[in-house]
Amino acid sequence: MFRLLIEGLEAGYGAVRVLHGVSLEVMGGETVALLGTNGNGKSTLMKCVMGLLKPSRGRILLEVDDERFDLTSRSPQEIVGLGVAMVPEGRRLFPKLTVKENLYLGAFRRDARRSIRHNLDLCYEAFPVLRDRSSQLAGRMSGGQQQMLAIARAIMSAPRVLLVDEPSVGLSPMLVKQTIDVIQELKQRFGLTVLMAEQNFHEASRVADRGYIIVHGEIAFEGRSLVELQQSELVKSYYLGA
Repeated sequence: MFRLLIEGLEAGYGAVRVLHGVSLEVMGGETVALLGTNGNGKSTLMKCVMGLLKPSRGRILLEVDDERFDLTSRSPQEIVGLGVAMVPEGRRLFPKLTVKENLYLGAFRRDARRSIRHNLDLCYEAFPVLRDRSSQLAGRMSGGQQQMLAIARAIMSAPRVLLVDEPSVGLSPMLVKQTIDVIQELKQRFGLTVLMAEQNFHEASRVADRGYIIVHGEIAFEGRSLVELQQSELVKSYYLGA
């Protein structure tokens, strides 16, 4: 049994409330899309899961076999230690460190240290350009290469759950497709559970098992299957131009 469960989550910044009672779940092995246009709370929710922002109300639970961990009371370091990793919007790399140094920083989790070499080889296999540019400063890479590095850095922590926040931002359509394809490949190879926040419905729907639509900080629709999501009137209105 493996599940990420979010119940009644409320959060914001100062007096500005962004999330209003958000509830969703991600079961082990699923890829779940959190769809929404800019400013609707996708990144805020991701930050709450990672412990980067404390919610004012609600719970975030990680259930592993017979154990239940309340992430709302844990630090980001503890959450990473439980096997949760995030590819943040904007990548958030260390620009003055090399590609290889950025990757090693992703492997500080205790359970990941035993398999640094193995995971590094897998990342290089998935992203050959990172091997070729392992000694290059991260800040001197193209946007697409930096996105590859951000994904690989998260994989270096040997996560169970991968949170991917807006992987398509700032990338050309061709690079967006390649990035989504690689996320799917890595998910299958590592047996990951993926929660992807994305506004590009067409690309997210290629890999998602199901999804949610968030509007003004509230879950406006839950698609219990990809077909149900595709047939949603909200999807037709927001993404398909109906």
